[in-house]
Amino acid sequence: MTPLVLIPGMMCDARMWGGLPASLSPRPVIHHVPTGADSMAALAAIFLADAPPRFALAGLSMGGILSMEILRQAPERVERLALLDTNPRAETPEVQAGRAPQIGRALTGGLAAVMRDEMKPNYLAAGPGQGAILDLCMDMALALGPEVFARQSRALRDRADQQATLAAFAGPALVLMGAEDRLCPRDRHDLMHRLMPQSRLIIIPGAGHLPTLEAPAATTAEILRWIEE
Repeated sequence: MTPLVLIPGMMCDARMWGGLPASLSPRPVIHHVPTGADSMAALAAIFLADAPPRFALAGLSMGGILSMEILRQAPERVERLALLDTNPRAETPEVQAGRAPQIGRALTGGLAAVMRDEMKPNYLAAGPGQGAILDLCMDMALALGPEVFARQSRALRDRADQQATLAAFAGPALVLMGAEDRLCPRDRHDLMHRLMPQSRLIIIPGAGHLPTLEAPAATTAEILRWIEE
């Protein structure tokens, strides 16, 4: 049975996937948290050095961006691809310009403030469970720490456009997003679906940037459908 690699979003760990891994049993699941380099190319190379010869790959947000770079470097090793709440384009100059001040604040004791004031407010759709999910996001971020924040921020800032990578992929593919995602809006997902016409495009109602936690049942059902295609 092909193992499934799960790569979470920026400043998240395996907890971001909620109960999904248990739902995948007995399929082997590999959690990969990208922490060891400050470029997507280097992060992908680190992963590939120890990864199974062939695997299914699912990534959310930064995890999706890294998944696309892994696919670019080793397309023959990726059996199927799921991209959640992510973006195939390079980062815009406007967003790039904001990275250095955020990194500076995080490295001088302000990581919690950066997460609280500049990142977490953009994550979720309104709902009764929002507080607990945001608390989990803060716990994951503080556990990873400011140096990881800096490395991940630089990797996102300097990433390459991956549209050609997706256009060349012919395997089973899922493009999924929360309907209220403000960080990676609908047009990015429509683009990925056009680049991979064999993909299934799924919009999860009542969820924002983290549908794995905001709408876990619906999101898990779609990932199970994709992995069993």
